[in-house]
Amino acid sequence: MTTDMPAVPEVASEGSLYRVLLIEDDPGDALLVEELLHDTGMRFALTTRTTLAEARAELAGSPIDCVLLDLHLPDVAGVDAVTAVRGLAPHTAVIVLTGLSEDRAGTEAMAAGAQDYLVKGKVEADLLRRALRYAVYRSRTERASAEAQATRLRAEENARLERGLLPQPMLDTSTVRVTSRYLPGAEMALLGGDFLDVVEGDDGLLHAVVGDVSGHGPDAAALGVCLRIAWRSLVLGGYRGDDLLHLMERILIAERDSQHLFATCTLLTLDQSSGTAVLHLAGHHEPLLTTAEGTREVSAEHGIALGIVPGDGSWPSTVVPLPETGALTVYTDGLIEGHNGTKGERLGVEGLLALIGNLPPTDPEDHVDLLIKETHTLNAGRHSDDLAVLRLDWGHLHAGR
Repeated sequence: MTTDMPAVPEVASEGSLYRVLLIEDDPGDALLVEELLHDTGMRFALTTRTTLAEARAELAGSPIDCVLLDLHLPDVAGVDAVTAVRGLAPHTAVIVLTGLSEDRAGTEAMAAGAQDYLVKGKVEADLLRRALRYAVYRSRTERASAEAQATRLRAEENARLERGLLPQPMLDTSTVRVTSRYLPGAEMALLGGDFLDVVEGDDGLLHAVVGDVSGHGPDAAALGVCLRIAWRSLVLGGYRGDDLLHLMERILIAERDSQHLFATCTLLTLDQSSGTAVLHLAGHHEPLLTTAEGTREVSAEHGIALGIVPGDGSWPSTVVPLPETGALTVYTDGLIEGHNGTKGERLGVEGLLALIGNLPPTDPEDHVDLLIKETHTLNAGRHSDDLAVLRLDWGHLHAGR
Protein backbone atom coordinates (compact mmCIF):
# COMPACT_ATOMS: atom_id res chain seq x y z
CA MET A 1 0.00 0.00 0.00
CA THR A 2 1.46 3.37 -1.01
CA THR A 3 0.43 6.76 0.34
CA ASP A 4 1.31 10.20 -1.02
CA MET A 5 2.91 12.43 1.62
CA PRO A 6 2.23 16.17 1.75
CA ALA A 7 5.07 18.28 0.41
CA VAL A 8 6.84 20.78 2.65
CA PRO A 9 5.84 24.28 1.42
CA GLU A 10 8.33 26.71 -0.01
CA VAL A 11 8.71 30.31 1.13
CA ALA A 12 6.07 32.34 -0.69
CA SER A 13 7.34 34.33 -3.66
CA GLU A 14 7.60 38.10 -3.62
CA GLY A 15 4.46 38.39 -5.75
CA SER A 16 2.29 36.27 -3.49
CA LEU A 17 -0.85 37.79 -2.02
CA TYR A 18 -0.87 37.71 1.79
CA ARG A 19 -4.26 37.66 3.47
CA VAL A 20 -3.70 39.41 6.79
CA LEU A 21 -6.07 39.74 9.73
CA LEU A 22 -5.12 42.53 12.15
CA ILE A 23 -6.72 42.26 15.60
CA GLU A 24 -6.05 45.66 17.16
CA ASP A 25 -8.36 47.94 19.17
CA ASP A 26 -6.20 51.07 18.91
CA PRO A 27 -7.08 52.95 15.67
CA GLY A 28 -3.74 54.73 15.64
CA ASP A 29 -1.73 51.50 15.89
CA ALA A 30 -3.97 49.89 13.26
CA LEU A 31 -3.26 52.74 10.85
CA LEU A 32 0.50 52.47 11.44
CA VAL A 33 0.42 48.73 10.70
CA GLU A 34 -1.48 49.34 7.45
CA GLU A 35 1.06 51.98 6.37
CA LEU A 36 3.94 49.62 7.18
CA LEU A 37 2.34 46.90 5.09
CA HIS A 38 2.15 49.29 2.16
CA ASP A 39 5.81 50.20 2.69
CA THR A 40 6.87 46.54 2.48
CA GLY A 41 5.92 46.44 -1.21
CA MET A 42 4.10 43.14 -0.62
CA ARG A 43 0.72 42.35 -2.11
CA PHE A 44 -1.71 42.04 0.76
CA ALA A 45 -5.39 42.03 1.65
CA LEU A 46 -5.92 43.48 5.12
CA THR A 47 -8.91 42.95 7.39
CA THR A 48 -9.03 44.72 10.74
CA ARG A 49 -11.04 43.70 13.78
CA THR A 50 -10.95 45.31 17.23
CA THR A 51 -11.86 42.31 19.43
CA LEU A 52 -11.38 38.57 19.43
CA ALA A 53 -15.15 38.12 19.26
CA GLU A 54 -15.26 40.10 16.00
CA ALA A 55 -12.30 38.14 14.62
CA ARG A 56 -13.95 34.76 15.19
CA ALA A 57 -16.09 34.99 12.08
CA GLU A 58 -13.08 35.92 9.92
CA LEU A 59 -11.00 33.06 11.26
CA ALA A 60 -13.83 30.58 10.80
CA GLY A 61 -15.04 31.64 7.36
CA SER A 62 -12.20 33.27 5.44
CA PRO A 63 -8.78 31.94 4.41
CA ILE A 64 -6.19 33.87 6.44
CA ASP A 65 -2.44 33.57 5.96
CA CYS A 66 -1.35 35.54 9.00
CA VAL A 67 -2.88 37.12 12.11
CA LEU A 68 -1.24 40.26 13.52
CA LEU A 69 -2.37 40.15 17.13
CA ASP A 70 -2.32 42.86 19.76
CA LEU A 71 -1.92 41.34 23.22
CA HIS A 72 -4.25 43.83 24.93
CA LEU A 73 -7.76 43.47 23.53
CA PRO A 74 -11.00 44.42 25.28
CA ASP A 75 -12.11 40.77 25.60
CA VAL A 76 -8.81 38.90 26.01
CA ALA A 77 -5.21 39.71 26.89
CA GLY A 78 -1.71 38.26 27.04
CA VAL A 79 -0.95 34.62 26.36
CA ASP A 80 -4.67 33.85 26.51
CA ALA A 81 -5.11 35.87 23.32
CA VAL A 82 -2.55 33.71 21.50
CA THR A 83 -4.07 30.50 22.83
CA ALA A 84 -7.54 31.61 21.73
CA VAL A 85 -6.44 32.50 18.19
CA ARG A 86 -4.47 29.27 17.82
CA GLY A 87 -7.51 27.35 18.95
CA LEU A 88 -9.67 29.03 16.33
CA ALA A 89 -7.08 28.73 13.52
CA PRO A 90 -4.40 26.20 14.50
CA HIS A 91 -2.66 26.29 11.10
CA THR A 92 -2.64 30.07 10.59
CA ALA A 93 0.51 32.09 11.26
CA VAL A 94 0.36 34.40 14.29
CA ILE A 95 2.63 37.40 14.84
CA VAL A 96 2.19 39.15 18.18
CA LEU A 97 2.41 42.94 18.55
CA THR A 98 3.88 43.90 21.94
CA GLY A 99 4.58 47.18 23.72
CA LEU A 100 8.00 48.69 24.41
CA SER A 101 7.88 47.75 28.11
CA GLU A 102 6.81 44.13 27.57
CA ASP A 103 10.17 42.37 27.62
CA ARG A 104 8.84 38.87 28.29
CA ALA A 105 5.52 39.09 26.49
CA GLY A 106 6.94 38.22 23.08
CA THR A 107 8.81 35.10 24.19
CA GLU A 108 5.84 33.91 26.22
CA ALA A 109 3.60 34.41 23.21
CA MET A 110 5.92 32.31 21.05
CA ALA A 111 5.94 29.61 23.70
CA ALA A 112 2.13 29.65 23.45
CA GLY A 113 2.24 29.06 19.70
CA ALA A 114 2.93 32.38 17.96
CA GLN A 115 5.44 32.21 15.09
CA ASP A 116 7.05 35.58 15.89
CA TYR A 117 6.62 38.87 17.75
CA LEU A 118 7.21 42.51 16.87
CA VAL A 119 7.63 45.45 19.26
CA LYS A 120 5.41 48.42 18.47
CA GLY A 121 7.45 51.50 17.74
CA LYS A 122 10.48 49.49 16.61
CA VAL A 123 8.99 47.91 13.48
CA GLU A 124 10.30 48.91 10.08
CA ALA A 125 9.02 47.78 6.70
CA ASP A 126 11.90 45.38 6.01
CA LEU A 127 11.51 43.74 9.41
CA LEU A 128 7.75 43.35 8.94
CA ARG A 129 8.23 41.88 5.46
CA ARG A 130 10.71 39.27 6.69
CA ALA A 131 8.65 38.43 9.76
CA LEU A 132 5.45 38.03 7.76
CA ARG A 133 6.99 35.90 5.03
CA TYR A 134 8.76 33.50 7.38
CA ALA A 135 5.90 33.30 9.88
CA VAL A 136 3.63 32.15 7.05
CA TYR A 137 6.30 29.72 5.87
CA ARG A 138 6.75 28.22 9.34
CA SER A 139 2.98 27.95 9.78
CA ARG A 140 2.61 26.14 6.46
CA THR A 141 5.47 23.84 7.39
CA GLU A 142 3.75 22.98 10.66
CA ARG A 143 0.55 22.26 8.78
CA ALA A 144 2.36 20.04 6.27
CA SER A 145 3.99 18.16 9.15
CA ALA A 146 0.62 17.65 10.85
CA GLU A 147 -0.91 16.42 7.60
CA ALA A 148 2.03 14.08 7.08
CA GLN A 149 1.56 12.66 10.56
CA ALA A 150 -2.17 12.19 9.95
CA THR A 151 -1.36 10.47 6.66
CA ARG A 152 1.09 8.12 8.39
CA LEU A 153 -1.45 7.26 11.06
CA ARG A 154 -4.10 6.63 8.40
CA ALA A 155 -1.71 4.41 6.46
CA GLU A 156 -0.88 2.43 9.59
CA GLU A 157 -4.57 2.00 10.38
CA ASN A 158 -5.25 0.91 6.80
CA ALA A 159 -2.42 -1.59 7.02
CA ARG A 160 -3.82 -3.09 10.24
CA LEU A 161 -7.30 -3.34 8.75
CA GLU A 162 -5.93 -4.76 5.51
CA ARG A 163 -4.15 -7.53 7.39
CA GLY A 164 -7.44 -8.37 9.09
CA LEU A 165 -9.56 -8.20 5.94
CA LEU A 166 -7.05 -9.81 3.56
CA PRO A 167 -5.16 -12.56 5.40
CA GLN A 168 -2.78 -15.01 3.81
CA PRO A 169 -4.65 -18.09 2.54
CA MET A 170 -4.11 -21.24 4.62
CA LEU A 171 -3.25 -23.84 2.00
CA ASP A 172 -1.44 -27.12 2.69
CA THR A 173 -1.86 -29.61 -0.14
CA SER A 174 -4.25 -27.74 -2.42
CA THR A 175 -3.10 -27.02 -5.96
CA VAL A 176 -5.72 -24.31 -6.44
CA ARG A 177 -4.21 -20.92 -7.28
CA VAL A 178 -5.65 -18.05 -5.23
CA THR A 179 -5.78 -14.48 -6.51
CA SER A 180 -7.32 -11.76 -4.33
CA ARG A 181 -7.67 -8.01 -4.60
CA TYR A 182 -9.17 -5.33 -2.36
CA LEU A 183 -9.64 -1.63 -3.10
CA PRO A 184 -11.32 0.97 -0.88
CA GLY A 185 -13.98 3.01 -2.62
CA ALA A 186 -12.58 6.46 -1.88
CA GLU A 187 -9.02 7.71 -2.17
CA MET A 188 -7.34 7.91 1.23
CA ALA A 189 -10.38 6.35 2.84
CA LEU A 190 -10.17 3.72 5.52
CA LEU A 191 -10.88 0.28 4.22
CA GLY A 192 -14.55 -0.55 4.17
CA GLY A 193 -16.39 -3.68 5.21
CA ASP A 194 -15.56 -6.01 2.32
CA PHE A 195 -13.63 -9.12 3.37
CA LEU A 196 -12.41 -12.43 1.99
CA ASP A 197 -10.51 -15.51 3.10
CA VAL A 198 -9.42 -18.96 1.90
CA VAL A 199 -8.67 -21.96 4.12
CA GLU A 200 -7.90 -25.61 3.43
CA GLY A 201 -9.62 -27.71 6.10
CA ASP A 202 -8.48 -30.94 7.72
CA ASP A 203 -10.94 -32.70 5.41
CA GLY A 204 -8.85 -31.64 2.40
CA LEU A 205 -11.59 -29.35 1.09
CA LEU A 206 -10.89 -25.77 0.09
CA HIS A 207 -13.18 -23.28 1.84
CA ALA A 208 -13.56 -19.63 0.80
CA VAL A 209 -15.65 -16.64 1.83
CA VAL A 210 -16.27 -13.26 0.25
CA GLY A 211 -18.41 -10.79 2.20
CA ASP A 212 -19.58 -7.21 2.28
CA VAL A 213 -20.68 -5.33 5.40
CA SER A 214 -23.11 -2.50 4.62
CA GLY A 215 -21.69 0.98 4.99
CA HIS A 216 -18.16 2.37 4.85
CA GLY A 217 -15.47 3.52 7.22
CA PRO A 218 -13.93 2.12 10.38
CA ASP A 219 -17.15 0.64 11.87
CA ALA A 220 -17.86 -1.42 8.77
CA ALA A 221 -14.17 -2.38 8.46
CA ALA A 222 -13.96 -3.50 12.08
CA LEU A 223 -17.09 -5.62 11.68
CA GLY A 224 -15.71 -7.08 8.45
CA VAL A 225 -12.49 -8.06 10.23
CA CYS A 226 -14.52 -9.64 13.03
CA LEU A 227 -16.65 -11.70 10.61
CA ARG A 228 -13.62 -12.79 8.61
CA ILE A 229 -11.79 -14.03 11.72
CA ALA A 230 -14.97 -15.70 12.99
CA TRP A 231 -15.43 -17.47 9.66
CA ARG A 232 -11.86 -18.81 9.65
CA SER A 233 -12.12 -20.02 13.26
CA LEU A 234 -15.48 -21.68 12.70
CA VAL A 235 -14.38 -23.38 9.48
CA LEU A 236 -11.28 -24.76 11.16
CA GLY A 237 -13.56 -25.89 13.99
CA GLY A 238 -15.59 -27.99 11.55
CA TYR A 239 -18.67 -25.79 11.01
CA ARG A 240 -20.15 -25.75 7.52
CA GLY A 241 -22.96 -24.24 5.47
CA ASP A 242 -26.18 -23.26 7.20
CA ASP A 243 -24.82 -23.86 10.72
CA LEU A 244 -21.80 -21.70 9.97
CA LEU A 245 -23.93 -18.83 8.67
CA HIS A 246 -26.20 -18.92 11.72
CA LEU A 247 -23.16 -18.52 13.97
CA MET A 248 -21.73 -15.73 11.83
CA GLU A 249 -25.05 -13.91 12.05
CA ARG A 250 -25.06 -14.23 15.85
CA ILE A 251 -21.56 -12.74 15.95
CA LEU A 252 -22.57 -9.91 13.61
CA ILE A 253 -25.55 -9.01 15.82
CA ALA A 254 -23.40 -9.09 18.95
CA GLU A 255 -20.62 -6.96 17.47
CA ARG A 256 -22.45 -4.39 15.36
CA ASP A 257 -22.89 -0.86 16.72
CA SER A 258 -26.05 -0.19 14.73
CA GLN A 259 -29.05 -2.37 13.95
CA HIS A 260 -28.89 -1.02 10.40
CA LEU A 261 -25.62 -2.84 9.69
CA PHE A 262 -25.92 -6.15 7.86
CA ALA A 263 -23.64 -8.31 5.75
CA THR A 264 -23.89 -10.27 2.54
CA CYS A 265 -21.51 -13.13 1.80
CA THR A 266 -20.80 -16.14 -0.35
CA LEU A 267 -19.48 -19.37 1.16
CA LEU A 268 -17.72 -21.68 -1.25
CA THR A 269 -16.38 -25.18 -0.64
CA LEU A 270 -14.31 -26.67 -3.46
CA ASP A 271 -13.78 -30.44 -3.56
CA GLN A 272 -10.88 -31.15 -5.88
CA SER A 273 -11.34 -34.92 -5.77
CA SER A 274 -14.99 -34.89 -6.83
CA GLY A 275 -14.74 -31.83 -9.05
CA THR A 276 -17.58 -29.92 -7.38
CA ALA A 277 -18.14 -26.67 -5.53
CA VAL A 278 -20.84 -26.14 -2.89
CA LEU A 279 -22.23 -22.61 -2.64
CA HIS A 280 -24.20 -20.85 0.08
CA LEU A 281 -25.35 -17.33 -0.82
CA ALA A 282 -26.43 -14.97 1.96
CA GLY A 283 -27.80 -11.99 0.08
CA HIS A 284 -24.81 -12.11 -2.26
CA HIS A 285 -24.77 -12.46 -6.04
CA GLU A 286 -23.59 -15.58 -7.84
CA PRO A 287 -19.92 -16.29 -8.65
CA LEU A 288 -18.57 -16.44 -12.19
CA LEU A 289 -17.33 -19.72 -13.68
CA THR A 290 -14.62 -19.56 -16.33
CA THR A 291 -14.12 -22.56 -18.64
CA ALA A 292 -12.53 -23.13 -22.01
CA GLU A 293 -15.81 -21.94 -23.57
CA GLY A 294 -15.83 -18.60 -21.75
CA THR A 295 -17.16 -17.06 -18.53
CA ARG A 296 -20.73 -17.26 -17.25
CA GLU A 297 -22.61 -16.59 -14.05
CA VAL A 298 -23.28 -19.67 -11.92
CA SER A 299 -26.95 -20.42 -11.19
CA ALA A 300 -27.41 -20.85 -7.42
CA GLU A 301 -30.09 -20.63 -4.74
CA HIS A 302 -30.21 -17.58 -2.49
CA GLY A 303 -30.65 -16.91 1.20
CA ILE A 304 -31.17 -13.65 3.09
CA ALA A 305 -28.33 -11.35 4.12
CA LEU A 306 -26.97 -11.77 7.63
CA GLY A 307 -28.57 -9.51 10.22
CA ILE A 308 -31.68 -8.56 8.21
CA VAL A 309 -34.05 -10.89 10.05
CA PRO A 310 -31.96 -12.27 12.92
CA GLY A 311 -32.58 -15.94 13.67
CA ASP A 312 -34.98 -16.56 10.77
CA GLY A 313 -32.46 -16.97 7.97
CA SER A 314 -32.14 -20.08 5.83
CA TRP A 315 -29.34 -20.60 3.36
CA PRO A 316 -29.84 -23.49 0.91
CA SER A 317 -26.83 -25.10 -0.72
CA THR A 318 -26.10 -25.39 -4.43
CA VAL A 319 -23.74 -28.04 -5.83
CA VAL A 320 -21.90 -26.85 -8.94
CA PRO A 321 -20.10 -29.38 -11.18
CA LEU A 322 -16.69 -28.10 -12.20
CA PRO A 323 -14.65 -28.72 -15.35
CA GLU A 324 -11.22 -30.29 -15.05
CA THR A 325 -9.64 -26.89 -15.71
CA GLY A 326 -11.26 -23.59 -14.90
CA ALA A 327 -11.73 -20.75 -12.43
CA LEU A 328 -14.35 -19.38 -10.06
CA THR A 329 -14.50 -15.65 -9.35
CA VAL A 330 -16.38 -14.28 -6.35
CA TYR A 331 -16.66 -10.51 -5.96
CA THR A 332 -18.48 -7.75 -4.11
CA ASP A 333 -20.83 -5.10 -5.51
CA GLY A 334 -18.08 -2.57 -6.04
CA LEU A 335 -17.03 -4.39 -9.22
CA ILE A 336 -20.41 -4.06 -10.97
CA GLU A 337 -22.20 -1.05 -9.46
CA GLY A 338 -20.06 1.54 -11.22
CA HIS A 339 -21.10 3.15 -14.49
CA ASN A 340 -20.58 1.37 -17.80
CA GLY A 341 -19.25 4.40 -19.66
CA THR A 342 -22.75 5.65 -20.48
CA LYS A 343 -24.36 8.38 -18.43
CA GLY A 344 -26.73 6.99 -15.80
CA GLU A 345 -26.26 3.30 -16.66
CA ARG A 346 -24.55 0.78 -14.37
CA LEU A 347 -22.14 -1.90 -15.53
CA GLY A 348 -24.04 -4.80 -13.95
CA VAL A 349 -23.31 -8.49 -14.35
CA GLU A 350 -24.04 -8.50 -18.11
CA GLY A 351 -21.65 -5.62 -18.65
CA LEU A 352 -19.01 -7.34 -16.52
CA LEU A 353 -19.31 -10.55 -18.56
CA ALA A 354 -19.04 -8.60 -21.80
CA LEU A 355 -15.95 -6.85 -20.46
CA ILE A 356 -14.36 -10.17 -19.46
CA GLY A 357 -15.12 -11.57 -22.91
CA ASN A 358 -13.12 -8.77 -24.51
CA LEU A 359 -10.08 -9.12 -22.26
CA PRO A 360 -7.05 -10.93 -23.67
CA PRO A 361 -6.15 -14.31 -22.16
CA THR A 362 -3.49 -13.76 -19.54
CA ASP A 363 -2.19 -14.79 -16.13
CA PRO A 364 -4.96 -14.81 -13.43
CA GLU A 365 -3.39 -11.98 -11.42
CA ASP A 366 -2.92 -9.82 -14.51
CA HIS A 367 -6.46 -10.68 -15.59
CA VAL A 368 -7.98 -9.51 -12.29
CA ASP A 369 -5.89 -6.33 -12.28
CA LEU A 370 -6.88 -5.54 -15.86
CA LEU A 371 -10.54 -6.23 -15.13
CA ILE A 372 -10.53 -3.82 -12.17
CA LYS A 373 -8.69 -1.21 -14.22
CA GLU A 374 -11.24 -1.44 -17.05
CA THR A 375 -14.22 -1.12 -14.70
CA HIS A 376 -12.63 1.95 -13.09
CA THR A 377 -12.00 3.48 -16.51
CA LEU A 378 -15.63 3.01 -17.52
CA ASN A 379 -16.87 4.36 -14.19
CA ALA A 380 -14.64 7.47 -14.42
CA GLY A 381 -14.99 8.20 -10.72
CA ARG A 382 -18.78 8.60 -10.80
CA HIS A 383 -19.52 5.86 -8.27
CA SER A 384 -17.42 5.01 -5.23
CA ASP A 385 -17.66 1.67 -3.43
CA ASP A 386 -15.22 -0.78 -1.92
CA LEU A 387 -14.54 -3.88 -3.94
CA ALA A 388 -13.09 -7.29 -3.19
CA VAL A 389 -12.32 -9.96 -5.77
CA LEU A 390 -11.35 -13.58 -5.15
CA ARG A 391 -10.42 -15.84 -8.06
CA LEU A 392 -9.69 -19.56 -7.67
CA ASP A 393 -7.93 -21.31 -10.58
CA TRP A 394 -7.42 -25.03 -10.88
CA GLY A 395 -6.37 -27.70 -13.33
CA HIS A 396 -6.69 -31.51 -13.52
CA LEU A 397 -9.61 -31.98 -11.15
CA HIS A 398 -11.18 -35.45 -10.78
CA ALA A 399 -7.73 -36.98 -10.71
CA GLY A 400 -8.63 -39.05 -7.66
CA ARG A 401 -11.77 -40.59 -9.14
